[in-house]
Amino acid sequence: MTKLSQLHLLIFFSIALVPMNGRAQETSAAHRHMGHVADGFRGTPDGMGLLPTAMAEAEVAARHASLSATNLTDLAAMQRHAGHVLHALEGGEGRPGLGYGLKNATEGIIAHIEMAAGGDGASQGVATHSNHVATSSRNTLERASLIIDYIEKVQNTNSVNEAGKMTEQIATLAEQLLAGFDSNGDGRIGWQENEGGLQQAEQHMNIMKRGEGMP
Repeated sequence: MTKLSQLHLLIFFSIALVPMNGRAQETSAAHRHMGHVADGFRGTPDGMGLLPTAMAEAEVAARHASLSATNLTDLAAMQRHAGHVLHALEGGEGRPGLGYGLKNATEGIIAHIEMAAGGDGASQGVATHSNHVATSSRNTLERASLIIDYIEKVQNTNSVNEAGKMTEQIATLAEQLLAGFDSNGDGRIGWQENEGGLQQAEQHMNIMKRGEGMP
């Protein structure tokens, strides 16, 4: 092979490899942020993904909200379990909960899934399902904020009746953190605004990962 032919081959492979490498880097960035949501993230308990962390905290919140609602005539018990629900939502030292906080984890989900979708190399599937994950996660944050408002009222009242009404609202909303809510009454819970919860976020996260060939 002549030196001129070798030079032509070198130029051809250099041109061919540049866009491939650029695409690989872009895809890797999207996958990395998807992995932070689904699989692992520095700073979470045991390095879990942000979504599994949020779901674990939501389970704790729902369990203690349910315990609080078992006796709506016991003000002290309602206030005690309301504090446990609050800890699962906001995190901090102590138990119950993982200490990371549902709000912190869910805010992380939204940030990282939007970073996954925002890169030039993100596929249409990532862009589409990232919106679904983010919307369901925002619904969850809104429900958590409502719960915190109700908890404040429970903890600051001396009225058993008032506390009981707030506690029932807390229990209902705490279940929706995971399951979402059929707000339009069509018999199913989608990812849309006011509907999806963390289970719907997980569902669309898994669809996205399968579409990207990720384990």
